[in-house]
Amino acid sequence: MLLETLFLLLPVAALSGWVMGRRSLVKKESVYSDIPLDYLKGLNLLLDEQPDKAIDLFIQMLEVNNDTVETHLALGSLFRRRGEVDRAIRIHQNLIARPTLLPAQRAHALFELGQDYMKAGLFDRAETLFSELIDSNPHSEQALEYLLDIYQQEKDWANAIKIAQQIGTKTGKACNALVSHFYCEQAETAYKQGEPARATKLLKKALSINKNCVRASLLEAKIEHEAGKNITAIRALKRIEQQDADFLPEILEPLLHCYQSLDKPAEMLVYLRDILSRHDAISIMLNLSDLLQHYQNDEIAEDFIENFLHHRPSLRGMDRLIDINIKHAKEPVQEKLRILKSVTSQLLEDKPVYSCHVCGFNGKTLHWQCPGCKRWDTVKPIQGVEGE
Repeated sequence: MLLETLFLLLPVAALSGWVMGRRSLVKKESVYSDIPLDYLKGLNLLLDEQPDKAIDLFIQMLEVNNDTVETHLALGSLFRRRGEVDRAIRIHQNLIARPTLLPAQRAHALFELGQDYMKAGLFDRAETLFSELIDSNPHSEQALEYLLDIYQQEKDWANAIKIAQQIGTKTGKACNALVSHFYCEQAETAYKQGEPARATKLLKKALSINKNCVRASLLEAKIEHEAGKNITAIRALKRIEQQDADFLPEILEPLLHCYQSLDKPAEMLVYLRDILSRHDAISIMLNLSDLLQHYQNDEIAEDFIENFLHHRPSLRGMDRLIDINIKHAKEPVQEKLRILKSVTSQLLEDKPVYSCHVCGFNGKTLHWQCPGCKRWDTVKPIQGVEGE
């Protein structure tokens, strides 16, 4: 700790030494007689292992002028990185209060202070500062990014939409997918508040901005199904194959509910056979095997699963095959199958279903914004033998 503090104070000590050197040359007096009393007090505090008091004293000694602004900014940034946000705020506030600062220096100090407030969780203060810097180069783009972060954390989706669109205009970044999620957030809030019509309008906005927004299609289907509009709901769910086929497992349960409400389960079976010919996801196969087992017989379902597993090995498929065989096996084969079933069930119980392809976050719940890296559209169903 003492070594870190010494390193932190090197710029202060060097500057203080330079100032004292200049004074000694002008006054032609002894170096020792020119050392400020506060400087000696600071050294004593440092040697007595009271670094906090020493740092405060050295900061008070460091006069703010055009030669020391960068030193103040560097110290404040270093304090923030060390987690000493109160000190960073004090340094940057002290800078901004100086009327002699150049406009570029003041903008830099405001930008640093905004980051201090962010680190301290004072979002309202940070928002005010970053809003002031939107039109101030070279901090404009970064200020917009920080504002976007603030509005997302505060779930202020209306302002998040505005800022994301400004970022897109100013930088040329593709922000349509991000904005569509913000509209979906508003739609989910409206839906929970019992306003399905408003939610549907917001979902249409999301899809108009990003036609491949899977989230909007899923929520639209849910609202339409609850309203008894199952044909419209089915159309929304089938749209997802073109939007992102990786999310096909997400449509299977709601799609079955829609076909059951229409009393047309056979059409569900035909559709599953059709998409399985294009996408060999294990969830599609398992849903199809369930329908074959329910509407035809176990033997047909068993043969179907075996044929699938020959070209597409899957732990979930093996688990289902064991289930079917247990029903018809005799002892002691049945007991052996139960042991195998306990093993496959345990393996599946411990396995995540979704994964973020950016940070590697794993979970059993689909998140549109990754809880790990906070990015949108990076979490998808896991593929492979233990996944889809």
